[in-house]
Amino acid sequence: MNKALFATLALGAAVAFAGSASAEKLKATLDGKSEVPANASSGTGTADLDYDAATKKLSWKLTYSGLSGPATAAHFHGPAETGKNAGVAVPIPGAANSPAEGSATLTDAQAADLLAGKLYVNIHTAANPGGEIRGQVTK
Repeated sequence: MNKALFATLALGAAVAFAGSASAEKLKATLDGKSEVPANASSGTGTADLDYDAATKKLSWKLTYSGLSGPATAAHFHGPAETGKNAGVAVPIPGAANSPAEGSATLTDAQAADLLAGKLYVNIHTAANPGGEIRGQVTK
């Protein structure tokens, strides 16, 4: 086999391997102090996220406890930095029960916001319709 062909095959294999290894682990730690404005909720939670850049698929496992009442909704909001509020970017269905697991395919803009740290997870309750616990998504 000639050296140029071998180098091309090796490079192709490296690119293919890198493409399959494009999943990124992200996390959000949720509490009432992170809400804007902050609240005194004793609720806490975590969102463990996997993002596959090749397919733009975001998968999550959202776990929480100690809320003032049942969760009425949960969402990824953005784009917003810590301390700022934003609209719903991606709904999290099934969040009335913890843990809630799911996935969604992001748009290019949502993917960019996710990787730039501009999405946050917000869990809403009847007592806190604007959000009871919140956490910024980080790498």
